[in-house]
Amino acid sequence: MLSVALRTLRSRSITFVGSFVALSLGVALIAVMGLALASSLHAPDRKPERFAAAPVVVRGADTLRVSTPIGDRVQKLAQPRAVPAAVVAKLKKLGTVVEDRSFTVRARSGPGELVGHPWSTAAFGPYEIDAGRAPHAADEVVVSGGWAKPGERVRTDRGTVRVVGTVRVAGTVRVVGTVAGRGFENAVFYTDARAAQLCPTSTQLAVDADPAAVRTAVRGSAGVQVLTGDARRSADADADRDSEALTAMNAMFGTAAGVTTFVSVFVVASTFAFSVAQRRREFGLLRTAGATPGQIRRMVFVEALSVGVLASAAGCVLGSYGAPRLSAWAVDGGLAPSWFTIGSATWPYYTACATGLLVALCGVVTAAWRAGRTGPTQALREASVDTRTMTRGRWLFGAALLLTAAVTLGLALFSDPADLLHRKTYVSRPMLLITAVALLAPVVVRPLTRLIAWLPARLPGAGGMLARENAAAGVRRTAAIAAPVLVTVALAGSLLGATATLNEAKATETREQTAAFAITPASAAGFDAATLRKLRAVPGAEVSATSSSAVYVLEGGVSLIKDEARAADPGPPAATAHLPIVSGRAGDLDDDSIIVNEEWQRHTVGEHVRVWLGDGTRRTLRIAAVMTAGTGNNGVYVTPRNTPGASVSRVDVALTDGADAHAVAAGLRAAVRTSGGQVFTKEQWVRASYPETNRTTRMGFLLVLGIALLYTGISLANTMVMATSDRVRDLAVLRLAGATRWQVLRLVGAEALMVVAVGGVLGLLVAALNLAGMWSALALLSVPTTIELPWTTIGAAVAACAALAVISSVAPAAISLRRRAVELAGTRE
Repeated sequence: MLSVALRTLRSRSITFVGSFVALSLGVALIAVMGLALASSLHAPDRKPERFAAAPVVVRGADTLRVSTPIGDRVQKLAQPRAVPAAVVAKLKKLGTVVEDRSFTVRARSGPGELVGHPWSTAAFGPYEIDAGRAPHAADEVVVSGGWAKPGERVRTDRGTVRVVGTVRVAGTVRVVGTVAGRGFENAVFYTDARAAQLCPTSTQLAVDADPAAVRTAVRGSAGVQVLTGDARRSADADADRDSEALTAMNAMFGTAAGVTTFVSVFVVASTFAFSVAQRRREFGLLRTAGATPGQIRRMVFVEALSVGVLASAAGCVLGSYGAPRLSAWAVDGGLAPSWFTIGSATWPYYTACATGLLVALCGVVTAAWRAGRTGPTQALREASVDTRTMTRGRWLFGAALLLTAAVTLGLALFSDPADLLHRKTYVSRPMLLITAVALLAPVVVRPLTRLIAWLPARLPGAGGMLARENAAAGVRRTAAIAAPVLVTVALAGSLLGATATLNEAKATETREQTAAFAITPASAAGFDAATLRKLRAVPGAEVSATSSSAVYVLEGGVSLIKDEARAADPGPPAATAHLPIVSGRAGDLDDDSIIVNEEWQRHTVGEHVRVWLGDGTRRTLRIAAVMTAGTGNNGVYVTPRNTPGASVSRVDVALTDGADAHAVAAGLRAAVRTSGGQVFTKEQWVRASYPETNRTTRMGFLLVLGIALLYTGISLANTMVMATSDRVRDLAVLRLAGATRWQVLRLVGAEALMVVAVGGVLGLLVAALNLAGMWSALALLSVPTTIELPWTTIGAAVAACAALAVISSVAPAAISLRRRAVELAGTRE
């Protein structure tokens, strides 16, 4: 049988080339994603940047550490603490102490991200004057990066430089010096006095003293850190950027690797199974000639192993060339930091190669077993029309997967509907349904084909009827060709539809919780007290000023959870915020209470909970009211006393009875005109704050869908060529029956379009079922919304598949029909 297998590889070259192409591309995809994932596990060690020349850096408490039975739990504080004044006094006795301050600066003619610092900290970069001199006056600055020259005056947006603080800079500042850029920031240096006005709070100090003496001086001060050597890296503004980049890349490449591996395995297994199913007549002849079932199976496995070894090796070579190009694309697109490159890991090659071989063998198991079990006469009879396409195993596995998908959805809806809104859930759930629908597809292929072709079959001529009957008779062929289309449409609809549906749900929440107007400040400095007094003085306006912070709670005694907190004065939120309260009253909020949401483990009105505030202060607060969990953005509400130091970042305004909306809007705009705030009506605020999918998530999905579309497109073309080449005799019979060459080609194209339509309908069904699960979860979370299907993307995917299918079927048919019909009819299969 080994010699027969090898001869078969030569005689059925088109079939085996198709299987080789599908498998090698699948292995290449797995290798590329594996290499990218392996390379995103570790970041390079970075040295200190802003404080590279500082002997010692002392930082105030910026983390919350809570002891639990299974170890300490740590979270970053939303409002880091300053170094205590008593500690600063001790440090000044040891040596020179420079207070560091950082604040955002926006200038019309400068780079998008400017950071202000006191000039005294420039020496620790170290920054050195390239041209000009150091600043001496409040309106003088030194800039880095070469975007301005000494003597230039820099005009800022709205006549001011917006900063994180309570004081604003005048309309113009004069550049008196420049320093060379260091590559990690675009700095603007002010005098120390001016920087202290702009940013009164300093959370870290540069100290020129003996490290041991510094540690002695800060001993006993809770949370204060002494940083020396490479640990000074923690004092940089973006010290966590590498770890955050790794987390984002792991999420993106992990998602892409999981989905592309699934797509590869799915398509390869389908292609191999179809290639074996095409040869039932050949197996029947071998059985008639005396071959045993075991010999048939061994022959099929040897063929699959031969193709698998060669294709897996070729795929690994392709992967080694594709991975560096993927990393370059990620870096150029801003999805990965500049240091990201493909490493020298070898396990992705072994994994991809082993997966390729396993899939190749598994793809032919069922078909080979079935081919070996059929008798010679039965096999020859089955060669004409597909019968018994649903084997017992196919029924069993398809029904099991479908039942599993339904049960897991039901359990999630009744136990934790919010889990269905998480990315890992709505990315992984479609895989179960896609596989289940693909396994059960032969059940619906025939009736679905007849339904789709109902109108074409009734048009004049026999073309529509023949296309319908050919597609309905060749169930295995139709299901195999429809599989890549099913995957593409289902993934596009499920992934992009999930994010669109979730975004629409968040917009619905915003619409329901917004009163008549929302006002935002021009910068992170927030609104000052004078502006708030003007807003409260506007006739007909009921004003609620809120600030952003965080609250931390220990859930289950072991998990330290950070929740976004909004601080509002007692009373007004009940009228202006329209909170989704399910129990209690928003008006009961006071300095000793908190409004929580249903996601909290303890959420009974009147119950007391132990929390930590944004600056790490521990408090026990009474639950005044409970909100719905919603999409996870409701957070908690406290009073300003429980968010010390937080600036007012938003003002909600409701209309009193009988107030004129236009008059109130004019009064609000006049009140914020000098501070640069912006007034939004309810609908304007909904549009302005409409949630957008995280860029990394969006690009990750586009990466997944791009790869899936490319791969399934190639696989679709590949399968169409295999299927059309196997039907040469059928096409010749049509010619001998009187059909012209163009009529036959139109028939082949019409069949291709019909099969793509079948795959598109099945894919749309999978996407709709997945999104229905998310819609149900949102309804249970009290967020009524609509299902958002990405019709444009789905239409583009189906159109691309249709074009590929028509070209890939008509082209080989046209080449075959160049020969005389009599010669084609006598061609051996």
